[in-house]
Amino acid sequence: MPIPEFIVALREKVGHAPLWLSGVSVVIRDDDGRVLLTRRADNGQWAVVSGVLEPGEEPSAAAVREAKEETGVDAELIRITSVDVTEPITYPNGDVTQYLDVCFLARWTGGDAHVADDENLEVAWFAPSELPSDMTETSRLRLAKALLDKPEAWFLR
Repeated sequence: MPIPEFIVALREKVGHAPLWLSGVSVVIRDDDGRVLLTRRADNGQWAVVSGVLEPGEEPSAAAVREAKEETGVDAELIRITSVDVTEPITYPNGDVTQYLDVCFLARWTGGDAHVADDENLEVAWFAPSELPSDMTETSRLRLAKALLDKPEAWFLR
């Protein structure tokens, strides 16, 4: 999916200046315990499914939407696993963004995993013990927190 229209409108006013945005990530597991990752087109690294919330959108709805839009899979959210803030990110076009991210653990419920948008180059299932070495640092952290299987969400204390 291209840059959301509301961000395009903001960028017309602020240029490449830093934007503070709300985002979601979702760690999707299948019945065998594998996790679904995407290879991002913007940096070539593997990552958990993630995306920006549309204005007024609930984080849970955004997580389910992003899973379907990016990978073609249906997912049922189980719980929030972490809430954190990314470091500022500078995209190839010069835009600077920082995200408040709410990460969910989800269970795959259907659909064949495939590249379903232009944001990703590959989509694949990985055993937690066989994760790719070229994975984003934020995804490593989110996966580690999600796979602890603790009932409470992680947040900086």
